[in-house]
Amino acid sequence: MHILTSVAEMQKYSRSLQRQGLRVGFVPTMGYLHDGHVSLVELAQRHSDVVGASIFVNPTQFSPTEDLAQYPRDFDGDSAKLQSAGCQFIFFPPVQEMYPDGASTVVEVEGVTSRYEGAFRPTHFRGVTTIVAKLFNSVLPDVAAFGQKDAQQVAVVRKMMQDLNFPIQLLVGETVREPDGLAMSSRNVYLSPEDRAHGLSISAALRAAQQLAATGGTLREVEHALRSQLSPAIALDYADVVDPQTFHPATDSSAEWLGIIAGKIGRTRLIDNMLLRSIPQ
Repeated sequence: MHILTSVAEMQKYSRSLQRQGLRVGFVPTMGYLHDGHVSLVELAQRHSDVVGASIFVNPTQFSPTEDLAQYPRDFDGDSAKLQSAGCQFIFFPPVQEMYPDGASTVVEVEGVTSRYEGAFRPTHFRGVTTIVAKLFNSVLPDVAAFGQKDAQQVAVVRKMMQDLNFPIQLLVGETVREPDGLAMSSRNVYLSPEDRAHGLSISAALRAAQQLAATGGTLREVEHALRSQLSPAIALDYADVVDPQTFHPATDSSAEWLGIIAGKIGRTRLIDNMLLRSIPQ
């Protein structure tokens, strides 16, 4: 497996593959990988010939209240997981490589970033879109895979790719869950057994809302089902039903309803979502 640490060598490697007629698949990550990341590698493999991942803890997507230094890191463990999953390269640049002295350009998507995660973490999506654009220009992939668990991030990246004409196929992998239903996240390791029990009410609330929507429940009824089953121990940031493309609040006539929930249990912030309704157009 190739480990590449500079933009120049990453671009050279990718171009050499493409000159051979090979499609390059790419999974951007911040490391500390779990089975959800592995599932994205497997998804990218089905649509490309060579697959790799980046491991880069991006400082610009952390808010001043979030502790960048405490973000878990395990490059050796991550490398072993990626190699076992069939990755052929890892792009592992230092911060200085991605943000050299004097760098001042950012990529900012308007509209879809103004609500929910964008409201609670005002600088977050600007950091995400800037680093994703830089990673795309470094890796030069034909295919890129992102996880549905970060549904608003997917909507933001999709909009950026459309607006900036990135010639890359976007793949979205389903949320991978623990056996008890909790959405897989690097942050789950911080949950105590009691906190985890409260956290399970998030996926339970989403399933209840999905079942009600499937039996013809109105939007108001589905929203009530979503919110009423959440544990009071969760310091809720939001629990809502939205259009998954725009992240505007859904209406009764919306073709798709996406249930979204975010909140803190103790010091651990969890997010989750589930498609509640999809009407073919």
